[in-house]
Amino acid sequence: MDLPLLIASILEHAAAQRAQVEIVSRETEGAVFRYTVAESAVRARRLANALAGLGLSRGDVVGSLAWSNHRHLEAYFAVSGSGLILHTCNPRLHVSQLVYIINHADDRVVLFDVTFAALIEALAPQCPRVIAWVCLTDAGRMPTFASLRNVVCYEDMLAGQQEAYAWPQFDERLGAALCYTSGTTGNPKGVFYTHRAMVLNAMMICTPDVIGLSVRDTVLPIVPMFHVNGWCVPYAALIAGAKMVLPGPRLDGASIYELMQSERVTVSAGVPTVWLQLIQHLEQHDLRLASLQRIVAGGSAMPTALTAKLAENYGVEVRQGWGMTETVAVATISALDAEQMTWPAAQRHALISKQGKSVFGIDIKVVDEHGATLPRDGESQGELLVRGQWIAAGYYKSDRSPLIDGWFPTGDIATIDPQGVMQIRDRAKDLIKTGGEWISSLDVENAATAHPEVAAAAVIGVKHPKWQERPLLFVVVKPKASVSRDQILEFLAQRLARWWVPDDVIFLDSLPVGGTGKVQKAALREKYGDVFG
Repeated sequence: MDLPLLIASILEHAAAQRAQVEIVSRETEGAVFRYTVAESAVRARRLANALAGLGLSRGDVVGSLAWSNHRHLEAYFAVSGSGLILHTCNPRLHVSQLVYIINHADDRVVLFDVTFAALIEALAPQCPRVIAWVCLTDAGRMPTFASLRNVVCYEDMLAGQQEAYAWPQFDERLGAALCYTSGTTGNPKGVFYTHRAMVLNAMMICTPDVIGLSVRDTVLPIVPMFHVNGWCVPYAALIAGAKMVLPGPRLDGASIYELMQSERVTVSAGVPTVWLQLIQHLEQHDLRLASLQRIVAGGSAMPTALTAKLAENYGVEVRQGWGMTETVAVATISALDAEQMTWPAAQRHALISKQGKSVFGIDIKVVDEHGATLPRDGESQGELLVRGQWIAAGYYKSDRSPLIDGWFPTGDIATIDPQGVMQIRDRAKDLIKTGGEWISSLDVENAATAHPEVAAAAVIGVKHPKWQERPLLFVVVKPKASVSRDQILEFLAQRLARWWVPDDVIFLDSLPVGGTGKVQKAALREKYGDVFG
């Protein structure tokens, strides 16, 4: 039979087969909310009816400015399932960027959490096409708005709606969701995801060697639902029948630990900064992890030292995934096979620090500056190109194709070894050219974070009168730690080629982090780019 792969089918399957599986949500106000998959499905159908009642029709765009919570999850299925397009907006973007993407996407309705009430008041006058701003709360917690009139209370909107809704059937290649890049250079670019792409990706990440979800798991997707659709984990959890825990706005180490312990979380996914914060909380309070079995790290390179600490000290299996907005979510994964599990610890951790093998449905290769495919020898490095079932073919409302002979150029510099293991060496823009030779900022950062007193590190190339560029290291030390510049440089000299060792170390209280949890090296370059004169 030729049945379309549609987002609504995920929800209806889960409601029919795993009706009593629990969904736990940390609300914006801090309380923990619980209900079942079946109850979530009823509310999603009510939301679909409510959106139709606002006059929306197939292909209209519904934006969201919301944390990971149960109401946002309902929108994931109600919006896309009814033939509308869900546009998850990153609330950490600058106001001007949010105005741009809401208008560029032509959002007709925007759902928002109470947290962002003041932000909505600033946005609304600049977004005239939005007919309704829906606050994801109940009447008792509705904020007041001085000038905004077209605000709707979510729970009031759902209250009068029918529980029955017939999900429409349509072409699986129609749009389901829209995400925008973080806009580090120029305006953010929209990436349009079809139902087919989303469902295929969610099914793939359930497989044992990716996230590996099953009915025996409790999954905590720490990656926000506004960031590349939460890496599709909310869809995958319902496909697998796993209990899901949504963390809301509190992503600090203490809050994540409390949820993991109280809900007996077995699997989680998030960026390296989250795992760093969790480790710091565990160490400061001499705590253990009762149930956590494995995590998937992504978004930026996972330091080998952090992988080792989670594995050796806390018994947590670490897998590193690689993907980007343009790949929906995971495109490669680093997971150990049976033989590799017997390797010495240092060798295992070093392998996990690479970005791994492409998952089924995805092809990868590296090319030189002329576009010639480079050998899979683990040494030849060039730009990483990717193609596959859920890779973007272009950008929303753009006639210019980014593809090169059917492949998407990622902007990452990588190698691929004879076994197919890919390693990101650096972003093309972050490579440091010194005296005609290249230095990988990622390799230097990895070495720096191996120092026992270093919590986090970042490296940039700084203009140099003799060598063109030289590496400059930024370090955040652990609480109560005491380490000097010379001690760190000597530590690195024992692990790196002498000419790779940074010329200086700058100590910071924290690294500048953007809306997706990545270190903002552009901000560091702007402030320190001329430090060597």
